[in-house]
Amino acid sequence: MVTSFHSLTLNAVSRSSRFFPQFARRDAISFVGASTRHLSSVADISECQCDEFHDDNNETKKDSALREALSRLSGDFGRESMLSLQRFFSSRCAPVISTGSLKLDLALGIGGLPKGRMVEIYGREASGKTTLALHIIKEAQKLGGYCAYLDVENAMDPSLAESIGVNTQNLLISHPDSAENLLCMVDTLAKSGSLDVIVVDSVAALVPQCEIDGSIGDSKRDVQARIMTQALRKIYSSLCRSRTLIIFLNQVRYNSKSGQAFGHMDEVTCGGNALKFYSAIRLRMIRTGLLKSEDKITGLGVCVQVMKNKLAPAMQKAELGIQFGRGFCCESEVLELACEYGIIIKEGSNYFIEGEVFGDKQEAERYLAEKDGVLENIAMVLRTKLFQRKI
Repeated sequence: MVTSFHSLTLNAVSRSSRFFPQFARRDAISFVGASTRHLSSVADISECQCDEFHDDNNETKKDSALREALSRLSGDFGRESMLSLQRFFSSRCAPVISTGSLKLDLALGIGGLPKGRMVEIYGREASGKTTLALHIIKEAQKLGGYCAYLDVENAMDPSLAESIGVNTQNLLISHPDSAENLLCMVDTLAKSGSLDVIVVDSVAALVPQCEIDGSIGDSKRDVQARIMTQALRKIYSSLCRSRTLIIFLNQVRYNSKSGQAFGHMDEVTCGGNALKFYSAIRLRMIRTGLLKSEDKITGLGVCVQVMKNKLAPAMQKAELGIQFGRGFCCESEVLELACEYGIIIKEGSNYFIEGEVFGDKQEAERYLAEKDGVLENIAMVLRTKLFQRKI
């Protein structure tokens, strides 16, 4: 019985060496070492060295049978179902689109949001959800991509988008009249593969057709959640053959559950639970304070929490600043990270940028904002240093 166990062990090692030669020697040593360590008191090591080699004819037959099965799968179900070791072990780095914030890209772990996936951005009112979505569209347009903004809330301000840097002339903007029409539109656009980013603003504002046709006060429980569940199954199937990034903006509500302490409220998102499961990344935005300049409120401070991330470790945070009418405070982020990673030298309160000395942070940020090309060059160096590849 012991001899047969060693035979199976060595046969498994020799068989795996045909498919993975780079691991053959190491695995053989570990397998033989483990077997001799646990069974040395029962059998002598010489028994392992006298086993017969596996049958090459049998291996050839198995290889031929595997190739025949793969060819049959490719013919019956299409090329997408075909399996291959080369495809399985190829590079899996997903192409990404930057969020427009270096800190948030760093918190995401992959340099941005992945194409071909769903992303949910949720939070309370006036927490920067739309601003973040517009920055993502801006970054996608920089790469030559086409984007769509499905404005369910009818709150899109083209002038604000242009001030952030979005090219509204090349932006598809629609105001769908029902949840069914919007989700069908998302499925069709994702299936076409012609768009890089689709933004739905927002899930909470989706109105089912039965509510539009009915009267106010009619009780229709969970209709929106059922529509979302059915639609997301179709959209997710379409995304498997597309590189479109779909962003769902969502609102939050607060529910009190029985059995919990008095006054405890749970934060929940609208549209049911399906979006939580289908989203590859979930970002929670929290307003942390106000930005002031000489007793004048100029913006908001927000915290973005990565609540779910299928491509990198989750539960990371990024503290961002949003200037009214301008979007993210990119100069402040770039200056802070460049000093941290040694691209810009800081001595005391002085900043040394391209041979020039600035006495405080405001002067350095003003220089980065006004000098053409300097901010972009430093940001590019930072991206290469942080993510080891060009995004």
